[in-house]
Amino acid sequence: MVFWKRLFTPDPVTLPPGLPNNAEEVELPMGRNGNSRLFFSAERDIDLYELEELCDAVGWARRPIRKVKKAIEHSFLVVTLWELRGNRRRLMGFARATSDHAFNATVWDVVIHPSLQNKGLGKALMEYMIRKLRNADISNITLFADPQVVNFYRRLGFVLDPEGIKGMFWYPD
Repeated sequence: MVFWKRLFTPDPVTLPPGLPNNAEEVELPMGRNGNSRLFFSAERDIDLYELEELCDAVGWARRPIRKVKKAIEHSFLVVTLWELRGNRRRLMGFARATSDHAFNATVWDVVIHPSLQNKGLGKALMEYMIRKLRNADISNITLFADPQVVNFYRRLGFVLDPEGIKGMFWYPD
């Protein structure tokens, strides 16, 4: 019986030092990214200043660190993309989702560092998020998208206003 188990059980993946235990290596559609390796992680213990640098790199408005920390703490799922070059790791992507823990989740703050954009990593990050949410038995996944990225999300299967539903917003005066 041990022979068959070994035959059909994949070898454990040895992760490089400095990565969370749950990290998964990313297969790039165009092959390896030079001498670096890329990994996804669902570990939420991240350096908030490193996240702020990532958001700065794409031109997002700054948000108070204490509120970003709170948002991450209260998120259902946090996914990060790490570049490992030698023994240095760098945060290169991020996304999070809030949820009712039963039926619905909303994806927020999807970001990929500009140096890695247009290489299929945004798609891979979203597919990883969706897989994790579906594995948690979440059936309805929503998000809010800026007009310039609507087509990106459409290609991933998201639709505008399904069944004629219109979102509504309340903002303080």
